[in-house]
Amino acid sequence: MRKRINLIVVCLVFYVSMGFCEEPKSNKQITLTLSGAINIAFKNNKDIQIQEQGINVSKAGIMGARSAFMPTLNIDSSYTHNDVVLNASAIPSLSSNKKDPRITTGYKDDNQVAAVVNQTIYNGGANIANFKQAQLNLKSSEETLRAKKLDTEFDAKRLYYGLLLAYEIERIAQDLVDQAILHYEDVKNKYRQGTSSRFDLLQSKVQISILMPELIKAKNNVDLTMVELKKLLGLNINDPVAVSERLQYSLIEIKEGEFLKQAYLNKPEMILDSIGIDINKWGIEMAKAGWRPQITASGNYSYTSNNWGNMFNNRHSNWQAGVSVTVPIFDAWLTRSKVDEAKAKYTQAILTKDNLSDQIAVDIRQACLDLNEAKALIDSQKDNIEEAREALRISIVSYDNGVGTNLDVLDSQVSLAQVQQNLFQGIYDYLMAGAFLDRTRGKSYIVEAKK
Repeated sequence: MRKRINLIVVCLVFYVSMGFCEEPKSNKQITLTLSGAINIAFKNNKDIQIQEQGINVSKAGIMGARSAFMPTLNIDSSYTHNDVVLNASAIPSLSSNKKDPRITTGYKDDNQVAAVVNQTIYNGGANIANFKQAQLNLKSSEETLRAKKLDTEFDAKRLYYGLLLAYEIERIAQDLVDQAILHYEDVKNKYRQGTSSRFDLLQSKVQISILMPELIKAKNNVDLTMVELKKLLGLNINDPVAVSERLQYSLIEIKEGEFLKQAYLNKPEMILDSIGIDINKWGIEMAKAGWRPQITASGNYSYTSNNWGNMFNNRHSNWQAGVSVTVPIFDAWLTRSKVDEAKAKYTQAILTKDNLSDQIAVDIRQACLDLNEAKALIDSQKDNIEEAREALRISIVSYDNGVGTNLDVLDSQVSLAQVQQNLFQGIYDYLMAGAFLDRTRGKSYIVEAKK
């Protein structure tokens, strides 16, 4: 009995402690706008965070390249035990020197401390080329970050607009089901009164069952698109999220030549290819450094003694300074191979940029054609909506008066829903064509909103 009581007490303590330790769940609803969704994606996207660290890497690379122009200073200390050394005190010319003659001939127990300075004066231009490449690498990292943000922004637009479209399709499907149910109730009343056939009653009932799967599919599409958007934004899939906007568009004036010019100037991939050409150009100069002389200067100031307690004085000090010049004569064509390789990479970079230029022209043309196609679809469906509504009204009146058929009403309901879906699909296509155009031009929605 006591063991059972103890077990119950332990369980109660466990559940109570779990209740206190459990993190409270936030039920606060997040209301999203397009700009808000993009900003959240920028903040939480791992690829963007990785590239931001890449900028820090490039900045450190500039510092490292700059250090090659600066002198280096080292403190060296050493101890050497020599088995045999020259006894310089027996040599008059050395023993009369102001310096301790043993600093030039050595001690058996040789202790040395020295400050050593080295400076590269000229290394064939390799240091300059390396520094220029480091600066260009920083620009490349910044443009790569901008490209990552534009890709993330495009994905955010695709899912955000897709969610707005899914809501509209769900609303249309719900309206269609509601209309079908109301019509079924109306037909059922008419059937009871003897003014409608059993065929019409069954047909109206079957219509509801036909439409229900489309409504369920529309609701599921809303949930799925919402989950994908939350994943992109780095949100928990269980967090309550709502959108505050409707699917609508603003006209974009088609200026293909202007769009193309903007893309050449602003698209980050185009800028990256230009930077790549410059990096490879400096790579040629770095390779050519192997043909040029190398000039370095060095100096040191040292103390040498066999006794640490009597080391740091003028008698045991010495200094050296010098310049070293190395002129390459023959390196078994190593430099030639490096230069040829660098030139080939430079040519590759130019061809890559030319290829991208051609692709940009194709993408701009595609964006303009997509905008025109979506605009034509929107215009045609806008005109048809009122006609479809009027056709539905006429079919209902005709059926009530015994002139029209039940099938006319059902067809009119479906036709109106189809026209509405086509309209919102056209708006979505127009918005995505605009998003693709912005991505191709290197234009950010966030930057424009801030302006």
